[in-house]
Amino acid sequence: MTNPAASPTQAPAAAVAGLGPMGSALARAFLAGGVPTTVWNRTRAKADALAPEGAGVAADLASAVGSARTLVTCLRDHRSTRELLESLPAEALTERTAVVLASSTPAEARETQAWADARGLDLLIGAIMVPTPLIGTENSLILYSGRKELLERSRPTLEVLAPRSEYVGDDPGMASLLDTGMLDVFFAGMTGFLHASAMATAQGSAAADFAPWAKEMLAILPATFDGLAAAVDAGEHPGHEDNLAMELAALGHIVHTSRESGLDSRLPELMHGLARTAVERGHGADGWSRVVDMLRKAPAPEPETAQAG
Repeated sequence: MTNPAASPTQAPAAAVAGLGPMGSALARAFLAGGVPTTVWNRTRAKADALAPEGAGVAADLASAVGSARTLVTCLRDHRSTRELLESLPAEALTERTAVVLASSTPAEARETQAWADARGLDLLIGAIMVPTPLIGTENSLILYSGRKELLERSRPTLEVLAPRSEYVGDDPGMASLLDTGMLDVFFAGMTGFLHASAMATAQGSAAADFAPWAKEMLAILPATFDGLAAAVDAGEHPGHEDNLAMELAALGHIVHTSRESGLDSRLPELMHGLARTAVERGHGADGWSRVVDMLRKAPAPEPETAQAG
């Protein structure tokens, strides 16, 4: 180890295990924020790359853990994180907080919390909501759920990574649930824009010329989201301003234009199919929020095709 391990009261305030692009960004943010930091990675070269920036490089995970009260792990997933922490001696994490910042499903996050509770570990689960360039900046956001006292205990250290270190509830899966939902909106939005750009370019326009018009639609989405959320929570889907029967026609135009342009039309077909199903079930006079009920019902599995013997 470049810097010798010491007791938690004498040694670096943070340790980072897992130095992929995001883990390295976390370590650099600690260092830039004046937090003495020890790093460890299975591939030693990734840890050594941070030494010139002031990081202490641990020879093994136990040394990294022994150097700080707060251990931040940033591995591929929760399973690999549990395996990593399980490799430590039982007493290694005593009086220390392990902060897990791996992506996961809500169920997997709850499994990790139950695993930690069974071993008496102080473990906090978080979800990073920004790309690597924003870590450590005022725009950085990390969500945490589970044991609130662990966040408060480590807050001065963790806010170096993200001034917006938000506690979202005692359900350990909540941070992962919000992360998954926000990414759902993000990727659906990007994919919708790319599909529309493909239509535009296929018919002689340019994506850059279309982008300002796409932004016009973005401007109305915040209020639209609020209205949809209220309708979903109330279970009422008024269609006095617009209704599914009307919107079905517009969605059909997207499908036909997509096909005429020679594009993959599965995305607009999915939206058109959801609206058509709602209308067929008698909800043509309802607003778009009624589609949530179509989404809540998984489609029947495709029948298996019999194979010739």
